[in-house]
Amino acid sequence: MKHVALAVVLAAALALSGCLVKKSTHQKALDHISQLEGRIAQLEQEEADKKRAIAELEKRLAELDTATRDREAELSRVRGEQQATQAELDDLRRQRDAQEKRLAAYRDLQAKFRALVDSGKLQIGFRNGQMVVKLPSSILFASGASDLSTAGKAALGEVVQVLLEFKDRRFLIAGHTDNVPIKTRKFPNNWVLSTARAVSVLEFMLAQGMPPESLGAAGYADQDPVAPNDSEPNKELNRRIEIILVPNLSELPQLTVDQP
Repeated sequence: MKHVALAVVLAAALALSGCLVKKSTHQKALDHISQLEGRIAQLEQEEADKKRAIAELEKRLAELDTATRDREAELSRVRGEQQATQAELDDLRRQRDAQEKRLAAYRDLQAKFRALVDSGKLQIGFRNGQMVVKLPSSILFASGASDLSTAGKAALGEVVQVLLEFKDRRFLIAGHTDNVPIKTRKFPNNWVLSTARAVSVLEFMLAQGMPPESLGAAGYADQDPVAPNDSEPNKELNRRIEIILVPNLSELPQLTVDQP
């Protein structure tokens, strides 16, 4: 703008003193002023173009910053999903390993108990996710009694000899009855009868050399049937002693406990 003002002043001065300056000189001055104005216009256009370019670059930079933040957020999300997937995969592998250990123990027990299973004295299977050795009450006890019969002691003795090989295992002895009520002086209900039978089995196993820290006993009365109590064969299935193989902590899925 200073150049424009200077050109205007110079033009005015030349106009006022035109009579004193040669025409050719005057024309040269005018041409120079015109050149200056053209150059000024060119510079102003270049300056405007540069401002537009700078504005465009700043806009592009802002877009790149936004895109970068979006990519970082997406990358963070994907990494989080990857970690969650890896944790889930690790958990599934632990569950698979635990299941394989249970199956291996089941096959081992089944092989060792083959003769007893084949004779019908006991059954082996999984129930509620736990391995169970099931003995019918008719083999172990007389009706309405909790004292082991001679045949029951013989069968249970064979079971104990196998279980003694699993020294690092714990066992829960569970007594079960059918739904026929009992009411005697010794057994006022099925809870007492089922518990007394479980304790009788436990005491016999202790006497056979089972370590006491590996055993426990519980009575379930008729509250955990394996068949409907609608026929005598089904009731006989429900009258039973179960020796439950308690899983080790390493065989259980890992639990996350919320901190208070």
